[in-house]
Amino acid sequence: MFPVWATGIIFAAVYAQMSTLFVEQGTMMDTTIGSFSIPPASLSTFDVISVIFWVPVYDRVIVPIARKFTGKERGFTELQRMGIGLFISILCMSAAAVVEIVRLQLAKELDLVDKPVAVPLSIFWQIPQYFLLGAAEVFTFVGQLEFFYDQSPDAMRSLCSALSLLTTSLGNYLSSFILTVVTYLTTQGGKPGWIPNNLNEGHLDNFFWLLAGLSLLNMLVYIVAAKRYKQKKAT
Repeated sequence: MFPVWATGIIFAAVYAQMSTLFVEQGTMMDTTIGSFSIPPASLSTFDVISVIFWVPVYDRVIVPIARKFTGKERGFTELQRMGIGLFISILCMSAAAVVEIVRLQLAKELDLVDKPVAVPLSIFWQIPQYFLLGAAEVFTFVGQLEFFYDQSPDAMRSLCSALSLLTTSLGNYLSSFILTVVTYLTTQGGKPGWIPNNLNEGHLDNFFWLLAGLSLLNMLVYIVAAKRYKQKKAT
C-alpha cells in the first residue's frame, strides 16, 4: 500500500496551493465588483461549492453510468477513483498557469511589469482552477479514505486511515520545500525569480507548470503502482 500512499503527497502539495499561491495570484487581479472588494482568499468558497456539487453528481450520475460499463457496485474501484482525481489535479494546475500567462501578458501590454499593482483582469477567472481542485478532492481524498479502510488489515484500519490524512501535512511540507528550491534557483545572478514580491515581474505560471509536470509524473508512477497492486477482499 505504501507506493499508493506516497503518490498522495504530490497531490496534497497541489492542494496546498489553494491557500497559498492561488491567493497570491488573486491579490494581483481585479477584485472589485462595483464598489465592493472581494478578499482573494474568499475564492476558496468555490472549492467548497465544487465539492458540494460533485459529491451528489458522482453518487447519482457518474456511479450509475460507470456501473453499467464496469459491473462494479461502486462504479469505480478506489484506485480508479484516485487516478481520476490525480488527472484532474493536472488540469487544475494547467488552468492556473493559463490564467497567470494571460495576467502577465496583460501586465506587459499595460506597462505594469515594474509596478506592484493589480492587473485589470477579474479575479473570477480563478474560479475554474478552484472548481477543478474541488473535483479532484472529491475523487482523490474520498478514494484514499475508502482504499485505506478497505484494504488495510482488520486490526490496523484506524491507523491506515490516519496515514491517508498524513499525506496532507507532508504535501504542505513538500510544497514549501519546492517553493524554497525554486526561489533559490531562479533568483541566482540578481534575477527577480519566478515568485518575487511583485508578481508582475515574476513567472508564477512556470511554477504552476512545474507542479503540473510533477503531477503528471506522479500519476504515471501511480498507474504503475495501481496496476501491480493486488486487491484485498474487504471483510
